Amino acid sequence: MGEKVIDLSFNITTPKELARDKDRGCTPRLKRLRKISHETQPHLDLERALIETEVYKQYEGKVSTPVLRALVLKEYFSKKTLYFGEDELLVGEKGPTPQSSPTFPEIICHSLEDMRIMNDRELVNFTVTEEQIRQQEEIVIPYWKGRATRDRIMEAMNDEWRTYYGAGMFTEFMEQRGPGHTAGGKNFYIYGYGDYKKKIAKTMEELDFFNDPEAYDKLQELKAMDICCDAVITLGKRYHELALEKAAACTDPVRKKELLQIAENCAVVPEHKPETYWQALQMYWFTHLGVTLELNPWDAFTPGRLDQHLNPFYEKDTAAGRLDDTLALELLECLWVKLFNSPAPVKVGVTLKESGTYVDFSNINTGGVKEDGEDGVNRVSYLILNCMEDMRQNQPNSNVQISKKTPDEFLKRACEIARQGWGQPAFYNTDEMIEELVNKGKSLIDARNSGCSGCTETGAWGTEDYILTGYVNIPKCLELALHNGYDPMSKQQIGPKTGAVEDMKSYEDVWQAFKAQLEHCIDVKMRGNQIIERIFAEMMPAPFLSICTDDCISKGKDYNTGGARYSTRYMQGVGISDVTDALVSIKYNVFDKKRFSLTELVKAMGDNFEGHPEIYNYVCNKTPKYGNDDEYADEVMIEAFNEYKDYISGRPTVNGGTYYVDMLPTTCHVYFGDVMIADAGGRRAHMPLADGISPTKGGDTNGPTSVVTSCAKMDQRHTGGCLLNQKFTPAALAGQKGIDNLAALIRSYFEMWGHHLQFNVISRETLIDAQKNPEEYKDLIVRVAGYSDYFNNLDPKLQNEIIERTEQEFA
Repeated sequence: MGEKVIDLSFNITTPKELARDKDRGCTPRLKRLRKISHETQPHLDLERALIETEVYKQYEGKVSTPVLRALVLKEYFSKKTLYFGEDELLVGEKGPTPQSSPTFPEIICHSLEDMRIMNDRELVNFTVTEEQIRQQEEIVIPYWKGRATRDRIMEAMNDEWRTYYGAGMFTEFMEQRGPGHTAGGKNFYIYGYGDYKKKIAKTMEELDFFNDPEAYDKLQELKAMDICCDAVITLGKRYHELALEKAAACTDPVRKKELLQIAENCAVVPEHKPETYWQALQMYWFTHLGVTLELNPWDAFTPGRLDQHLNPFYEKDTAAGRLDDTLALELLECLWVKLFNSPAPVKVGVTLKESGTYVDFSNINTGGVKEDGEDGVNRVSYLILNCMEDMRQNQPNSNVQISKKTPDEFLKRACEIARQGWGQPAFYNTDEMIEELVNKGKSLIDARNSGCSGCTETGAWGTEDYILTGYVNIPKCLELALHNGYDPMSKQQIGPKTGAVEDMKSYEDVWQAFKAQLEHCIDVKMRGNQIIERIFAEMMPAPFLSICTDDCISKGKDYNTGGARYSTRYMQGVGISDVTDALVSIKYNVFDKKRFSLTELVKAMGDNFEGHPEIYNYVCNKTPKYGNDDEYADEVMIEAFNEYKDYISGRPTVNGGTYYVDMLPTTCHVYFGDVMIADAGGRRAHMPLADGISPTKGGDTNGPTSVVTSCAKMDQRHTGGCLLNQKFTPAALAGQKGIDNLAALIRSYFEMWGHHLQFNVISRETLIDAQKNPEEYKDLIVRVAGYSDYFNNLDPKLQNEIIERTEQEFA
């Protein structure tokens, strides 16, 4: 661990060089695997849907719902087409080839129009064959139309929910994907699925049918878990046999030896616990396939504290002479290829707008602390940094956890990678995340075994379901308040009547109207959430994911019915800086300075400030803004944030969980801005909102230190995650001084209990050039929100939003 692994005088690669850099990978094998992964066209795969349909036709109504769901996974793993690439060291794909996107008709049954749009759209298309369209029309749609959870959700919602949803007041995560925003703990590095079968059998034997009215339901869930164990064991055995077949036919002695080792690995995992570093990675990957193919959970399954889980195997194998750093890195890069091979399942409509990316959000956490609270950085941590630098991909989403005990060497190594300009790694505050979880009732050990998955969301890994329910458009609630509940975009009365602007005689009147609209919006969404949670509990249990989550087996309860040790639901607030700047503008200009009336300001907003240059100049250039360490503005942010947080936090779910808040957008800030007129802070109509808790575009004028100081005034320890983007030019981070400044900024923000920081290190001019000349920047990756993506894959509005982010410099 103490070995010198970096040269901090590294010359920064230019963005155009990065954009043309395709020959990546630590060995010739990895260069070939990465090339296949990156050059294969994403495409739709119906094999899972067809097998699932046959299982439902055969068993629905004859077995319990949990058992039915388990039989789907078992049949699929028994019959699915196996992919075994020429150079692979880890085996298994979600579909028959890399870049396959299986469909989940039990959640959303795509129309033929959906499929043609997937094939034809300009950004991130998924090719669809005429045969697949025929199969969808003749087999899938006739069975699943009207039966999918999406259909049930829309039927169950009242008119008010539909109106709010249609107007962009909020979104719904489980409209097209299942619950399951979670990550694996340490157990599947300690146990095999054969061990789980024994535990399941013991729990079944101990069921008390005389005194427990839920005993029968528990029995069915446990039977389903047992079948799911058989499913993943079957997949491993099939790959064991296929590897032996390939080895028998192989004439290359080097490859033959590899194939025999792969066969041996698959004879051990997933039925038994892994014994080696290689087997530990294969065990995780089989588990990942089980979780993500069972129910398409929102955000892919994340491998927990990967460096800490792998390090015991690494130390044992290197001591035994069967592993060196070259092979250890090569195997990590094979996992990176596997994760890149797996785009998120196809989305349509609002769900695509709220998350306009096909990154599947498998988030690799590195660093942090161990269970005993000591520094968790180890040799594998540095290998993972080398891996993410070497592979340079938008998926997996890679981050580092930084605690007070993290060595500066590790932090600066991560900073050195971040300044190369492709958006990874992100930086997370381990100490703050532990505080978050302890504040929500987790044990200290479970909190230390925690991290972030998805974008920036914190969870107790392997012990908690921390399900995200959707985004809330906070500034649009102010828009309704300034129009007496009327939505000027959709031209309808959607909110309660909270008073006309001409009757608002004080800032307090405006605040009370905003508060009433926000609380009503939250209530509408939460009512819908409660219904949706019951729909998934009844229709879509997840017995495989339940095996992977502590206490589900011992309770005999499913992940989707509150079986996990901890059960948490989050509503993600979007636009906190926009609503802050708008409220500040009203308070400062209308009521403090009396520069113009509230009626005049609302009229200017409706006109998109056209014909109102003086008002526009005041609100944009002569008004305090959040993000500058300005107490006047920041106090308004605190009040708005607390209102949102306090109204949601602590409220119960129907399955025994508790609601809390996150402050992050994915790409929803673009969609939410598009359904709004201009606001009082100067944002023009249809323009994106700010991302996460980042300041509004151009609003932060006092440098990065002032930004983090303002953001830290938000009580982030009572959220489940906050997202802060910062943008620097390469010159600002050049040389040793640039690295030192970046590391100091991170340390300072984390000392103030900030949750997260991430960076785009690229100039505005480069991004504009990339927008004009996309062919020259095909591989240019940028940080979007809590994830990185290829610049060419982004909608022009999102590209422009990134271009317009403030370029920071150190004084």
